[in-house]
Amino acid sequence: MPIQRRAFIAAMGSGAAAGLAGCLGDDSDSDGDGPEISGETLTLTTTTSTEDTGLLNELNAPFEDRYGVTVDAVAQGTGAALKTARDGDSDVVMVHARSLEDEFIEDSYGVNRRDLMFNDFVIVGSPDDPASIAGSEDVNEALNAIAESESTFISRGDNSGTHTKEQALWDDAGRDSDTLGEWYTDIGGGMGDALNRANELGAYTLSDRGTYLSMQGNTDLEIHVQGPVEGGPESLMNPYGIVAVNPAVHDHVNYDLAMAYIGYITGPDGQDIIKNYTVDGEQLFFPEALSEAPNFQQYVPEGWDGGDQ
Repeated sequence: MPIQRRAFIAAMGSGAAAGLAGCLGDDSDSDGDGPEISGETLTLTTTTSTEDTGLLNELNAPFEDRYGVTVDAVAQGTGAALKTARDGDSDVVMVHARSLEDEFIEDSYGVNRRDLMFNDFVIVGSPDDPASIAGSEDVNEALNAIAESESTFISRGDNSGTHTKEQALWDDAGRDSDTLGEWYTDIGGGMGDALNRANELGAYTLSDRGTYLSMQGNTDLEIHVQGPVEGGPESLMNPYGIVAVNPAVHDHVNYDLAMAYIGYITGPDGQDIIKNYTVDGEQLFFPEALSEAPNFQQYVPEGWDGGDQ
């Protein structure tokens, strides 16, 4: 059955997820079986890190239970997740590469972007640390030391948010990732694959902290360069955003349900789940959607100044 758009708009205007459920409840069908949203499916494309860490299941199950819907989550690299959405095969996208998100919005495929959460990137490697980068507070120095020592480095090579960040870091260090030596290994895989390969080869890799911590008990890898969560450089910050697919471009997308999901995941309940989600006592992600002084820049591409209207 179709979702009742006016009920969603009214509920979103209230600014409360509980209000959303109440308004939907008022639009029950004539058989008294509950709100017409029940039975709908939301297709979410997202990063491998949200799935590998287990966070995705923790977030989606309460949403599905509350509204009687199904979230079909497809975990891909950020680039692939955004391409799926561009093709009209996704309703909402949760990713972590702001430059790629901005392109998605500027090309009119995405609307109503929200900051969601953050963690950070870390450079991990074997305890032997052949490039002697442990404890470095300078990412450029660490990457140059890896390159100069020709220590094996595993790159995801999959146009994911992590891969996009890694390429930017090599550029900042004055090196082109496309012209590095044989010690630089491009696997074209997910974060879990990269960590496992680095563990097998005694290599370095760039990882988001959440996935590293969730796999820490299964590898011998150690953090050699910390991100800002533990006092490291801000260049290793890893923010996540969530964006609805534009129904004016793909009129078949489940836009109402996408906005309900965005409201839930950026609201008090979703943000509390993110805050309280831990593995072995370690917090993997930090909520960022709720603030007494919301950041306007989250809604538009970075650097946007209004332009010519």
